[in-house]
Amino acid sequence: METKFNPSAIEQSLYQAWEEKGYFKPSGKGDAYSIMIPPPNVTGSLHMGHAFQDTIMDTLIRYKRMDQYNTLWQVGTDHAGIATQMVVERKLAAEEDKTRHDLGRDAFIDRIWDWKKESGGTITKQLRRLGASVDWERERFTMDDGLSEAVKEVFVRLHKEDLIYRGKRLVNWDPKLHTAISDLEVENKDKKGHMWNFRYPLADGVKTKDGKDYIVVATTRPETMLGDTGVAVNPEDERYLDLIGKEILLPIVNRRIPIVADEHADMEKGTGCVKITPAHDFNDNEVGKRHQLPMINIFNQDAAILAQGETFTFDGKPLELEAPLPERFHGLDRFAARKAIVAEFEEAGLLEVIEDHSLTVPYGDRSGVVIEPLLTDQWYVRAAPLAQPAVEAVKNGDIKFVPQQYENMYFSWMNDIQDWCISRQLWWGHRIPAWYDNQGNVYVGRDEAEVRRDNNLADDISLSQDEDVLDTWFSSALWTFSTLGWPQETPDLKTFHPSEVLVTGFDIIFFWVARMIMMTMHFNKDDNGKPQVPFKTVYVTGLIRDENGDKMSKSKGNVLDPIDMIDGIDLESLVQKRTSNLMQEKVAKKIEKTTRKTFDNGIEAHGTDALRFTLAAMASTGRDINWDMKRLEGYRNFCNKLWNASRYVLMNTEEQDCGLNGGEIELSLADKWILGRLQQTIETSRKYLDTYRFDLLAQTLYEFTWNQFCDWYLELTKPVLQNGTEAQQRGTRKTLIQVLETLLRLMHPVIPYITDTIWQRVAPLAGVEGDTIMLQAYPKPQADMIEESAIADVEWLKQFILGVRNIRGEMNISPNKPIQVLLRNAGQSDQRRLADNQNFLQSLAKLESIEVLADGEKGPASATALVGEMDLLIPMAGLIDKAAELSRLQKSIDKAKKEVSFISGKLSNEKFVNNAPEAVISKERQKQAEAESTLTKLEQQFAEISAL
Repeated sequence: METKFNPSAIEQSLYQAWEEKGYFKPSGKGDAYSIMIPPPNVTGSLHMGHAFQDTIMDTLIRYKRMDQYNTLWQVGTDHAGIATQMVVERKLAAEEDKTRHDLGRDAFIDRIWDWKKESGGTITKQLRRLGASVDWERERFTMDDGLSEAVKEVFVRLHKEDLIYRGKRLVNWDPKLHTAISDLEVENKDKKGHMWNFRYPLADGVKTKDGKDYIVVATTRPETMLGDTGVAVNPEDERYLDLIGKEILLPIVNRRIPIVADEHADMEKGTGCVKITPAHDFNDNEVGKRHQLPMINIFNQDAAILAQGETFTFDGKPLELEAPLPERFHGLDRFAARKAIVAEFEEAGLLEVIEDHSLTVPYGDRSGVVIEPLLTDQWYVRAAPLAQPAVEAVKNGDIKFVPQQYENMYFSWMNDIQDWCISRQLWWGHRIPAWYDNQGNVYVGRDEAEVRRDNNLADDISLSQDEDVLDTWFSSALWTFSTLGWPQETPDLKTFHPSEVLVTGFDIIFFWVARMIMMTMHFNKDDNGKPQVPFKTVYVTGLIRDENGDKMSKSKGNVLDPIDMIDGIDLESLVQKRTSNLMQEKVAKKIEKTTRKTFDNGIEAHGTDALRFTLAAMASTGRDINWDMKRLEGYRNFCNKLWNASRYVLMNTEEQDCGLNGGEIELSLADKWILGRLQQTIETSRKYLDTYRFDLLAQTLYEFTWNQFCDWYLELTKPVLQNGTEAQQRGTRKTLIQVLETLLRLMHPVIPYITDTIWQRVAPLAGVEGDTIMLQAYPKPQADMIEESAIADVEWLKQFILGVRNIRGEMNISPNKPIQVLLRNAGQSDQRRLADNQNFLQSLAKLESIEVLADGEKGPASATALVGEMDLLIPMAGLIDKAAELSRLQKSIDKAKKEVSFISGKLSNEKFVNNAPEAVISKERQKQAEAESTLTKLEQQFAEISAL
């Protein structure tokens, strides 16, 4: 093996070999285990969230593959409607100075397919760098032929069942992109703004209780007052009880609108009067629905003022109610109209006051413009009937959330679910399979031929397909079963569905997780007709934040690219990467300054395994993670430690007799100890894998590998390998190989590259056949290999050696200087262990002699350490700096006194003693006794050293 671990020398070539040899494919043997990758956007690149979740999924898949399951990790990408269309539109504008409208729909879509072929595979290339063992031959795309067929099938069936309908309702409208968008595509920003207080005159000479002929309403969006159809007051508000049912004369448009009683009006907020604009505010829409107020749309698709307000009922039917809008506002952008309307109110003496106001403003995350609630014709899914079985599946345990607390978030949304808007006004996506004739009649079918056939439409009747496409969440809601060939009853669907676990973030529980459950259970039934769930477990991860706990975003310049963690990047390239796409020079300079301060030397290469181990170690259930470069460096050192330990093993076993060909084998105490500790580690590792505690898994693997195997066992093998008999050396060599080979298999799911590389050298020495570790069996604990007495004896030896080493360190005694050790209060087991291991101890601890003091003999003034109940003494005559030793002991005495005082205080607290369980009190009393014993011994040592 190379003297130094170099990840870049092995990773890409090793992955290519894995892929070419088909190791990632299902084996076709054993119980099925499948995971469907959350399909990343085809426009995207791997970010830390992807790396985190993909590491978790790959760890599970590799574990189950080694455990002889028939594993499938299904890979694929999402067509990402808005994002992809924008990428290609920008490219078209930059390179040809054209818009999509210049090309036309078909030609523009062809351009998108061309772009996908050339540039759409960035994230799949990066997944390979991360070591993701997905079956690439099954890679799917949400717009490929098979998935498109599934999407059409679902749409047609739901429409036939009256679960899909077309209606006019309020949506998040992007005035720049001219499409409805989902809540997830809305970015809410806190802004400093204003609250305008307007006087609305009362009609018919009505007056308030205090004699005013108007009431005051407050609004942050004055332009929407042109569409007001009511004013709400709280039914408990005594100030306005007499006004309920009366009317307002709406300024500027002179429309009479009613005053209604509704709890939406907060008596404690402002004046208690709220203007109601049902066509331009989601809360107002609900109030308007309760009181059957008309909806008046005042904006066109650009959010500019219409000439005539469009009026509708709440079932979307046009109202014969004229709502002319003043000519002076026609065509004005909403923000220009705002200024003009405020000016008119002021001129008319109806502007009460303008107040500074903090508010939350919705922006389109793609377009960057303020989103406008707008009445539009859209396609909807009736969600409530689909939600009922999906709720039951979680309640009865068919689907479990990990952590369980996320069930509450799921239930909260599902129990108050709204119909789902599934149409988007884009060109890129699954075009809605609906056709219209010249009279506006709508026909739904899988294609035009089916529509004509099923509806007996003659060839001379002109049909045009709906221009809209489906929301990308619609196709991704079918992901678990459409990727396996549905609507055909394929063998894969029968074998791998339902899948085992979904790894996802909490932020898309509503948008994707819930919708997958609803769609899957509606369209998939088992052999008994019971609805199938898409997955049995939803493992919810937290977000990866920067070192300060802030969310990573390009605008903050705190995004970390996992590939940079793997390969490294110099400072100048990192600065360029973080600032290149920023439009504002001031922001770019700030980000450059922060980057130079945080990464003064750029980012060093750490390799994939170190990154994966770090991500696993930080995966505490459901919590957000603050990224820590120091932990990444620490786990790179861990990989180096494993590499160097493996070199030691190979140097002492290759071309040596490791017991494969017979011969007497004698296991040392250390051999028996490490074999037992290994079995315990296997059992613990399996438990944490099975319960999704990847952080505790990483902690377990780290502790055993670094502390037990590398720091202790390898050290304990040296006396045997140097001076043992042939049988003893053979036993230790066999144990070295056996433990290392097993440990590599144990760690492989988390750190695949380094483990497979080392294993290929180690496996022949262990008599194991195979080309790769990933197809070997995951270790299972063997209880008969755990020898408790050997474990206890070695733990005693470790305490003994550590005691000597600590005294050497504290006393500044050279590690190579032979010293005398005296043992006081040595019990029978201590003396047995000493007799069995004296030569061993003298060799490892560099001791001149070990002597057991007689009962009652105090011994000379010495530095001491405790080994259980036994005192380990190193006489200080000629070795000790008396003042330094007394200072050390005094610090230990002070610490021990604090401990005694703290525990005694606890036990003297009547409230604690009366309320705490007896087991807790008993434990505290035991701790008190131990602390007092330690203090007594320390004070004895202090007196002894003082007497020197």
